[in-house]
Amino acid sequence: MIHQRFIWIFGLLGTGLIVFGTVFFLVSPSTTIEDDPWANVPIRVDGTDHSNLITGALADSGTTLETGPDVTRLCLTCHEDAAHEVMDTVHWTWQSEPIEVSWRDEPVSIGKANTLNNFCIGIQSNEAGCTRCHAGYGWSDDTFDFTTEDNTDCLVCHDQSGTYVKASAGLPAEGVDLISVAQSVGTPTRENCGGCHFNGGGGNGVKHGDLDESLYFPTENVDVHMGRYDFLCVDCHETEQHQISGRSISVSVDNANQVACTDCHTADLVHGDERITAHLDTVACQTCHVPAGALRDATKMEWDWSTAGDPDREENIHEYLRIKGSFVYERNFMPDYLWYDGTAQHYILGDEIDPNEVAFINKLNGSIDDPNSMIWPFKVHDANQPYDTVYNILLQPNTVGPEGYWTLFDWDLALQNGAEAAGIPYSGEYGFTHTQMFWPQTHMVQPAENALQCTDCHSDNGRFDWEALGYIGDPMTWGGRDSQ
Repeated sequence: MIHQRFIWIFGLLGTGLIVFGTVFFLVSPSTTIEDDPWANVPIRVDGTDHSNLITGALADSGTTLETGPDVTRLCLTCHEDAAHEVMDTVHWTWQSEPIEVSWRDEPVSIGKANTLNNFCIGIQSNEAGCTRCHAGYGWSDDTFDFTTEDNTDCLVCHDQSGTYVKASAGLPAEGVDLISVAQSVGTPTRENCGGCHFNGGGGNGVKHGDLDESLYFPTENVDVHMGRYDFLCVDCHETEQHQISGRSISVSVDNANQVACTDCHTADLVHGDERITAHLDTVACQTCHVPAGALRDATKMEWDWSTAGDPDREENIHEYLRIKGSFVYERNFMPDYLWYDGTAQHYILGDEIDPNEVAFINKLNGSIDDPNSMIWPFKVHDANQPYDTVYNILLQPNTVGPEGYWTLFDWDLALQNGAEAAGIPYSGEYGFTHTQMFWPQTHMVQPAENALQCTDCHSDNGRFDWEALGYIGDPMTWGGRDSQ
């Protein structure tokens, strides 16, 4: 029998366990989801070793691989539907099917093939240079045959040798060993995707602000998905029958086939703090979790074409090039914060502009009054680019080739040839006008501990311009969007 004088000890221990258990339950991380980073992405299938397959096929057929189309024909002996699938994607057409939009009377079809941007401006008359990044072979002018399966390029997405390089019109560069490249093929890596997407606009990190060569082998503080968990691009941008999920508002008008954080993260459960959860109808995940762009490699923020052509000015890739003009680059920049519903209105070739105002290449749709809009982080790229001073339309210069601006430095001839190729009028009178283009920041996602905190936005020196967003003032004081 336990002596009565020790009973109080057991009572104290019991009380302690009850108190400790209650406190542990309240402060433990059980109020948040334990995320398995691989739970919502497809299982990667190990690739097939093609070394012997390629060698055997060549021996059986008595052929050699001398051209890119030679490789494609060999691939299609086993992957019979692959070329047809690729040809049904925007990576092949560089243009969407016509889509009805609220801001235009007729359906709109846009893409890299037929629209302007405010970087290298456009591909019309410049195909041989721009299509180095096309998933095909031989697109050198407007006569390219989009129906020929042999013209599809399997290697640009599947090469694992690291030696495959595309040259003018997307043809393999001289000296590429096509046999060894074909033997190396496998699941597309960050290097495959980044070869084009990290180098859009003519160089590393130029365009996007959240995509550059630092993502080839990033640390977790550059991108948590790629650095901490070793994700590949195709883990999030899931692909079926060569249709790659995802959208870029630089070349699309709708929000279909989009990749969202909530594809993997349950929005209303991922945060243990209800105060954070209350923001999810108004603030995009990226706003807090992508607090800065161009974390390691600088990105282009301004481009002035009007200063191009000076043979006496010293050249620097981040400041001035004679063929392109002057630039401003920034690294680790704070984004601009704007309302966005996932779609944008695009400048269409021939649209009239007001040269006294900023011309928007892809004007964002969204406002504080739209319940489908959220506050997103953006890189805003400013440019000074050519326009017709009589017709008041943006012009498409011919930059590549024997009569291109980069060869002769003759703006009048370059604009005349470019306008003819693009099917727009040119009066012979030109100037330069201010344009803007918007790039949402969706990569370079930070670990949770690096996300924005309350005072980053809700303070006297916070990063949001509340009045510009349509609020009376800080919604902590003045109320949310429904109170305005």
